[in-house]
Amino acid sequence: MTTSESPVESGDDEPPAADDPPAADDIATDPAARGAVYALTARLFGAPDDALYGDLTEGSIDAELRALLDRTALDVAPPELVPDDDRETLSARYNDLFVVGYTEVVDKTDGTIDSRGPPVSLYESDYRSDVSWNDVNLDLARAYEYFGLDVDSDERRNHDHLRIQLEFMSYLCRREAAVDPDVAAARLDFHDRHLRILTAGVADALDEEPGTGLYGRLAAFLDRFAEADVDDLAERRTGGETP
Repeated sequence: MTTSESPVESGDDEPPAADDPPAADDIATDPAARGAVYALTARLFGAPDDALYGDLTEGSIDAELRALLDRTALDVAPPELVPDDDRETLSARYNDLFVVGYTEVVDKTDGTIDSRGPPVSLYESDYRSDVSWNDVNLDLARAYEYFGLDVDSDERRNHDHLRIQLEFMSYLCRREAAVDPDVAAARLDFHDRHLRILTAGVADALDEEPGTGLYGRLAAFLDRFAEADVDDLAERRTGGETP
């Protein structure tokens, strides 16, 4: 996800203007740490290249996540992020779960085939029977554009991909921490409209698959973390604060 070079309008609203960079003492630790957790999970849901696998096996990512959780007010247990697999096996597990589809010839007489996507989709629209693919992605594009962001064209992913949504939530958390505390309301809205639907869907889908290893633990954690984030934001709203 990249920052747009020009202002973007959304309806009758103007996207909030960025202030001067705040001093370190002015940055709220809790939302900043939550943003870092979302950014870290976005990285972990990418294909495990050599750099990522090295950080995992050395335990640096596991230690980083635990330190970040300690800086939040959320009571969420961290997952075990040191992989059980070697690099090749972990990569194969990632591809089998999230990348490789399934095709079967169901009628050899006329060549009818049954084609399916990978066992676990990382796209929100695959978990939304209530709205169309176009409506989901259009709504997300408007949300990103409102904050002056767009999807990196090199990524070749739709707007509803899990990693893109996690990066956007990370951005909102950092903005809440350093620029505008009222962005917490936008975070709660984004959870309700999109991210919580996707994190729950991915966690449930992985729970139904055998041998998910690191990714099953990661998805279960992300689902718990996002749920705790929503509960905290909602409690602040009903408690008289404006999340």
